[in-house]
Amino acid sequence: MLSRFLVALAITIILNSCAKKNNEFEYENSKKKDPYEIYKEGLEAFNINDFFFASEKFSEAELNFSSPDDAAKAAIMSSYCLYAINFYNEAEENLKRYLKNYPGDDKVIYAHYLLAIIQFEQISNEEYDLAPLLESKKRIDFFLEKFPNTEYAIDLKFKRGLIRNQFAAKELFIAKYYISVQKWVPAIKRLKIIFNEYDDTIFIEEALHRLVEINYHIGLQDEAKKYASILGYNYNSSEWFEKSYQVFNKDYKKILNKAKQADKEGLFKKVIEMIK
Repeated sequence: MLSRFLVALAITIILNSCAKKNNEFEYENSKKKDPYEIYKEGLEAFNINDFFFASEKFSEAELNFSSPDDAAKAAIMSSYCLYAINFYNEAEENLKRYLKNYPGDDKVIYAHYLLAIIQFEQISNEEYDLAPLLESKKRIDFFLEKFPNTEYAIDLKFKRGLIRNQFAAKELFIAKYYISVQKWVPAIKRLKIIFNEYDDTIFIEEALHRLVEINYHIGLQDEAKKYASILGYNYNSSEWFEKSYQVFNKDYKKILNKAKQADKEGLFKKVIEMIK
């Protein structure tokens, strides 16, 4: 997944900068443990994917560093390790603390990106809780508004599109429930939300067909024709347009089958002529 690659790439850059600084600078203080040694232990654990131990070591190193830059890097590394083992809540707390303590650090953009990814990865099925979807959209919108021209923006724009599909899917799921219990008015209301707010999602075609179907069923033929014309104009080759056409023309399937049979017969005749 692209986001995992971007997250890992950024961490590699952070690791390289830390390692370089560690080689160039000899740390001396009166503390019992050298924070660079602690950081090195964390790095060794990180390189063998022992992320839990690595996170503890990076956190310990952060507390012992006297340099804010080094402490900030350790904090980011600890946060990433927690994210890598799906300790989402702990990673989020770490990142929020990082943003509060090191607002001027050059990895702030990455921290906001990781916060957005953490929330996105907790989105569940559209049938269930809406809260993760709303929070994920909020964080992605914040990032794209504040950091629109960064390397992470492309990935988050793609994810925002997926979130919009999730919102539309949820509305369609509820609409289909209302259809199943013949609650036509609330069903139409939900379908119109998709039509008005999520017309760029993959669920717009089915939503339009359901609007055709319901309006025709309750006797609002002009409304049914309106949505059918919109569906036909934009998606006239889709299965949902075909189904909507059948609402108005019950013999459509018979006509279609005859046309297909005629095509087959025509092709057969052409083959016969070719081999004569």
